[in-house]
Amino acid sequence: MIGRKLNKILTNRLFTGKAIVLTGARQVGKTTLLRELIHSFDDVLWFNGDELGTRTLLQDVSVEKFRSMIGSKKIMVVDEAQRIENIGLKMKLITDNLPDVQLILTGSSSFDLANRINEPLTGRKWEYTLFPLSFSELAENTNPFEEIKHLPIRLVYGYYPDVVTHPGDEQEVLKQITNSYLYKDILEWERIKKSDKLVRLLQLLAFQVGSEVSLNELSRQVELDKNTVEKYITLLEQTLIIFRLPSLSRNLRNELKAARKIYFYDNGVRNALINNFNDLALRDDVGALWENWVISELIKKRHYDRKFVNRYFWRTTQQQEIDYIEEADGVLTAYEFKWNPKKKAKISRTFLSAYPNTEIRTIHPDNFYTLLL
Repeated sequence: MIGRKLNKILTNRLFTGKAIVLTGARQVGKTTLLRELIHSFDDVLWFNGDELGTRTLLQDVSVEKFRSMIGSKKIMVVDEAQRIENIGLKMKLITDNLPDVQLILTGSSSFDLANRINEPLTGRKWEYTLFPLSFSELAENTNPFEEIKHLPIRLVYGYYPDVVTHPGDEQEVLKQITNSYLYKDILEWERIKKSDKLVRLLQLLAFQVGSEVSLNELSRQVELDKNTVEKYITLLEQTLIIFRLPSLSRNLRNELKAARKIYFYDNGVRNALINNFNDLALRDDVGALWENWVISELIKKRHYDRKFVNRYFWRTTQQQEIDYIEEADGVLTAYEFKWNPKKKAKISRTFLSAYPNTEIRTIHPDNFYTLLL
């Protein structure tokens, strides 16, 4: 059992008078985490929203029906809660009328679960996201030196739990995840018929990791209109498959203002989409893999540490750029990512002049662990 950072956080939130809402892409380990969280409790009522019987049972409910259903149990879990109609209003009945019951909801997307529960449960919930396994979680499971040795494997195959726990079968597991689970919710909820277009869009985004993306160009290549491409990208982001970085633009006329870069939360998923599992020595995209990996790991770490930051990249029309920038409490930290530790990062004087109090850090394979542990 690989310990998850959220376990301790969620344990401290139990029986504090609010529902716990846990989102995360499918197959990242939400159900496993919850079973570990509540394993010491005997009085648990568990529903699975993926099951038709659960959706039927919870179709028409009232306070009295919930009271009878829950009985003396102290914890009620609704797994894949986004599949249940009007879930937010139904769960509000519990939080308002059965305050001694700890309600826990999970969902495999942020968009649908948020749409269904945010307003009804405003002020009545704690919200967290579970990501694929992180470097720090695996470093704690074994030791940092052991996990550092696995870096070349992680950059190619990523951190989905089934991938990590099935060495030798990484490619097959990743193919199952990307073919069977990854965009299941988008296809079902949005009734998207052109799934081949969605896959093609994901493949194009995978090839452009770390680069600015053009909606017009993507639209032309996928053969969908620009608004549909934008909608698909938003859905992929809300189902926690990809994330966007906006450009930082405050001081200079020549800064890019509306540009976006897109990354994947997991390197393995990215590589599965383009069917490239070659060793790092045989790849020409190792720089992009490294950048994607470090940024995704920083997102995990900041979330689990409950450190809230704004994220950007920076570029000018003259192609001066900074890979990644975090802003916390008005303070900027700029990061340059170099796969080759001997390659010196060139920091733009234009950027330093425009943002003079920014801390600059260069992250490479010889020092990344100081950032992530």
